[in-house]
Amino acid sequence: MFWRLVSFLLCQAFAVVVVWLLDTGSQRLTLMAFAALAGGYVWLLLDSLRAWRLLQWLRSGDTAHIPLGSGFWGELLDRVRKLVRHRDRALSDSELRLQEFLAALQASPNGVLLLDAEGRIEWFNQTAGRHFGLDASRDMLQHLGNLVRDPAFAAYYAVRDYSEDVVMQGRSSSNSVPVKLSVHMHPYGDGRSLLLSRDITALEQAEAMRRDFVANVSHEIRTPLTVLAGFVETLQSLPLNEDERHRYLELMSQQAQRMQTLVSDLLTLSRLEGSPPPPSQDWVPVQSLMAQCKRDAHDLSSVLWGVERELIFEMDAGLEIAGAVTELHSAMFNLIGNAIRYSPADKPIEVRCSALPQGGAVFSVKDQGAGIAPEHIPRLTERFYRVDRSRSRETGGTGLGLAIVKHVAQRHGAELSIESAPGKGSCFAIRFAPQRVQRPHAGSGSPLQIRGGVRA
Repeated sequence: MFWRLVSFLLCQAFAVVVVWLLDTGSQRLTLMAFAALAGGYVWLLLDSLRAWRLLQWLRSGDTAHIPLGSGFWGELLDRVRKLVRHRDRALSDSELRLQEFLAALQASPNGVLLLDAEGRIEWFNQTAGRHFGLDASRDMLQHLGNLVRDPAFAAYYAVRDYSEDVVMQGRSSSNSVPVKLSVHMHPYGDGRSLLLSRDITALEQAEAMRRDFVANVSHEIRTPLTVLAGFVETLQSLPLNEDERHRYLELMSQQAQRMQTLVSDLLTLSRLEGSPPPPSQDWVPVQSLMAQCKRDAHDLSSVLWGVERELIFEMDAGLEIAGAVTELHSAMFNLIGNAIRYSPADKPIEVRCSALPQGGAVFSVKDQGAGIAPEHIPRLTERFYRVDRSRSRETGGTGLGLAIVKHVAQRHGAELSIESAPGKGSCFAIRFAPQRVQRPHAGSGSPLQIRGGVRA
């Protein structure tokens, strides 16, 4: 301010000096007074011009530099520009943090939705949009209660008790593809709310599978136990001759064998689910696998049918598959055993394992049984699922064989395919990827064939 006053006085003094030097008449003093006044007005005009330029700069919000020079207005301009730059940096940092925060919310696997005090939608991420069928260009600032009409959520939203979550159907839910959401409201701020949604379809399905699994295991074990208990009570309470006792003991042995098979299959499934993946460097000759399956098929056919049925085994010479020999044998024989159980004794069963032209190999079992209706095929690999429960019990099936086959196939990078139609038989095939198959002696011989019952 001191230099501002000095500049004002210097401007007046300059005008007075100019008049004093140029005018030597009697009116010199009067002119000098007017000159001093005029100098003050000139200084005021220039000062006002600089102030006006600064005011226009502030009004326009332009951060470009304007040449106001030094002095009061120049220093004021510099200080204001520093404050503006600091504000811009702060706003830029805040905007960057906000965008990063919103990007993190967008990447969240859970739905996030912000509501104002009136229940209108202020913001939501893409996951919430999918969960509730919302469109950002259409539904922003709309009342959530008007857009989400699920009865469970409507009751939850109306009660305003958000201590727990609510389970509702997703917008894309259907009978064939159900979608379950867990929704939880969290009030915050001045009446606002944060809504979080989570897709729990997999958890619901897993819980349903667990309940079904426990119920099925309990039922499958309870039935033979009930039979055994009845036979034991009969043996203890009634006098029986040797033939009756032998028949009852034979039935008891069958039920005990059924429970033993069920427990064995359950242990196999548990081992498959809990063990590390099979090695990819251990090569198992297909010929030895087929030979073992042939012997087991002979034993099973003799037990079930009492006769040697026609089994046709064909394989490519020298074919090898990378994996665990016990798992591969279990999967292959499960398919062969199912064909033996569920096809007539007078119909042949074809078992083949051959290399594919594009690489890889396929193991297939084809029977001429009654076939399977299309609606049953997608569920055949579910645990304890049976097309005909009474027939499965008669033939000793546990309902776990195809589940074991599916797990083994997945662990070996293979795929299980099923082709069947009522009255036309069935074909079950395991397709192995090229990296799991090799033929060291490819082209050295024709496919090996084993025909005529189960003879070598």
